[in-house]
Amino acid sequence: MGLYTERHGMRTPIKKTDSISIKAYSLLYDCCTRYFENLAWKYPEECPDGNGCCGLDLDKFNMDMEFEIPTLFRKNGHLDKPQSIQLPFEDEPTNDEFDQYALLDLIEFIAQNVRDITRRSYHSFFRHNDLSFGTTNAIAGKFVDEINDIFQKTGLLYHLTTQLEVERIEEAAVLSGKIERDINSAKETGIKELLKIAIQKHRSPYPDDQKDAVEKIWDALERLKTYYADRDKKASVTQIVKDMAGGNEEYLSLFNTEFKALTDIGNHYRIRHHETDKIDITDIRHYDYFFNRCLSLLAAAIQYLK
Repeated sequence: MGLYTERHGMRTPIKKTDSISIKAYSLLYDCCTRYFENLAWKYPEECPDGNGCCGLDLDKFNMDMEFEIPTLFRKNGHLDKPQSIQLPFEDEPTNDEFDQYALLDLIEFIAQNVRDITRRSYHSFFRHNDLSFGTTNAIAGKFVDEINDIFQKTGLLYHLTTQLEVERIEEAAVLSGKIERDINSAKETGIKELLKIAIQKHRSPYPDDQKDAVEKIWDALERLKTYYADRDKKASVTQIVKDMAGGNEEYLSLFNTEFKALTDIGNHYRIRHHETDKIDITDIRHYDYFFNRCLSLLAAAIQYLK
């Protein structure tokens, strides 16, 4: 329903971003810590009376995280959240450096490994409950909701899916449910597989995956060009464009020009080829442009394949 100022349009909308601030990191990390106990089946602290697990062994957990997520922020060897410290005589605060993608790894790790807890007898002497765990993980749904609530209210363009993976939210995306359905119904298996991989990587929050997504979608474009296997590539493209244009000369020219433009981009930029004369893509935002432009043509062409 929203608070008063939200309901009445009196609140300035929060700026959308994919950059995790120290404050947002703190909120997300605190949310994670509330579910640490649900990892105790994996890192059990044993009851001194021999009654099994009584909680999470933080030393075991921290040691495993050194290998599971090596760049996750730590202080004095233990997981912690970064801080912003205002030093005397300094105009700007000093911020701890951190890897925001490692935090996303932690979120996924918790979502994928939490289990529901059954609290058994209470030990008044040790002040703990004995815990038991089954194989259910209904608690993961609650964790997903809490994380996504933080993403939303902090303006972070990420979403923790029901598949328990973090995906980025692209506000000006070409990709839609209809396009995905068209891809799934594509007759040619190779094109379908390449596009599915490209989409999966495009949604990833990690920059290297976004680069790979562009390479994969250009691979799909090259495969599309040879769709009519009984002809050479040029003749195959000619047939695809002819079917797309539907006899309209203006559209014939438009789609021919776009096929040629995308072919030139793939040949001149460092997308599929890595010779030293290729143009480097140094701004990560340009990968979204290339992906969406290529996807637009592919999504249109797939609908006309026979």
